[in-house]
Amino acid sequence: MNAKPTQSFDGLGLPPVLVETMTALGVTRPFPIQAATLPDALAGRDVLGRAQTGSGKTLAFGLALLARTAGRRAEPKRPSALVLVSTRELAQQVSDALAPYARALGVRLTTVVGGLSINRQTQALREGAEVVVATPGRLADLVSRRDCRLDQVRITVLDEADQMCDLGFLPQVTSVLEQVPSDGQRLLFSATLDGDVDQLVRDHLHDPVLASVDPASASVSTMEHHVLTIHPADKYATATEIAARDGRVLMFLDTKAGVDRFTRHLRAAGVPAAALHSGKSQPQRTHTLARFVEGEVTVLVATNVAARGIHVDDLDLVVNVDPPADAKDYLHRGGRTARAGRTGSVVTLVTPDQRREVNGMMSEAGIRPTVTPVRSGEQRLTALTGAKRPPTGPAQERGNAPFRGMGTRPGRAAKGSRKAVEARREAEARAAARVRRGR
Repeated sequence: MNAKPTQSFDGLGLPPVLVETMTALGVTRPFPIQAATLPDALAGRDVLGRAQTGSGKTLAFGLALLARTAGRRAEPKRPSALVLVSTRELAQQVSDALAPYARALGVRLTTVVGGLSINRQTQALREGAEVVVATPGRLADLVSRRDCRLDQVRITVLDEADQMCDLGFLPQVTSVLEQVPSDGQRLLFSATLDGDVDQLVRDHLHDPVLASVDPASASVSTMEHHVLTIHPADKYATATEIAARDGRVLMFLDTKAGVDRFTRHLRAAGVPAAALHSGKSQPQRTHTLARFVEGEVTVLVATNVAARGIHVDDLDLVVNVDPPADAKDYLHRGGRTARAGRTGSVVTLVTPDQRREVNGMMSEAGIRPTVTPVRSGEQRLTALTGAKRPPTGPAQERGNAPFRGMGTRPGRAAKGSRKAVEARREAEARAAARVRRGR
């Protein structure tokens, strides 16, 4: 089924109080995935939605779930509706997005995720919550402790089901679906519908309506894709200049250690940066994201933990300092920009030995990027990314050991003999390799 153009929410069957609340919040025109799924979801049909991140699917399932749950009063520990998501950040984003509509309908909503007090979450369940937004691991813990029972769940949502499967949550998700009533409504949303997701659909959805508003591997049409080919020894000088641009930027590295090193380096360079990865506690992660959203820090350096569940208005640049492992990761990293019809760019830094692998990944993602060779300090880099010299100058002038020598690109070495220049370049390459191996 393809989405039909719809100019307003009035004709989709939503309760008037929800339409009034949306209007007050400035939400007046449905996105395609919302127009495609809401009528069937409100009618109680199982729905299989395929849409990229940032396409508006939270309200697509959330408004229907709340409308169908309104008027029910959940017993202690027995929610009426459940939303399963892949990450803590996504759980918080979903809860925040649905909270004003839940209040308008008098529906009690609570969030249960790892990294936060399980006792507080237990208390919220005991007090009664019609809707629970949960990560699979924490929900499994609460069920095993008998602090949450799933026998009265009438609506179950799996959001970003492909990512839950990719993260190894398939056993927990399957267990949940086996515990909720078999005649309940199921809404599954995913960017792709292959592999384990297809198996979930076959085993647990009943005659679902398929709503597909994007090709299976398509990227957002308002997003530009750039591959910047760089010399290995110039990688972090290039990344530092991009980070020093005006405006916010989200930068991805492969490992927690690499994220922490690069964040320290940026701070030493006078760039307001913060790190986000799974090694941080949930309160730290929440605080860091809030600082980024509010503009207190302009650079968020992250592992793939930030590729899901982060929504920041007007984030126009995502940088893969380390290229992602596969096409799915690329699309979800890039999905942090160009959301809800806005424009944005995804930049991937690629060294010569990474070219073949990155080319294959881009092809699988259905993307033809603009490929440009760059060096730090060049106008071409500034034109593409807004890059500029960091406030306190090159890294080696600040004595930041892991990045010493990376602030000056090849060809701008200090004056000296040819052997001295070659030795310096070799040292820069070794330093860059050490940073890449911080894993």
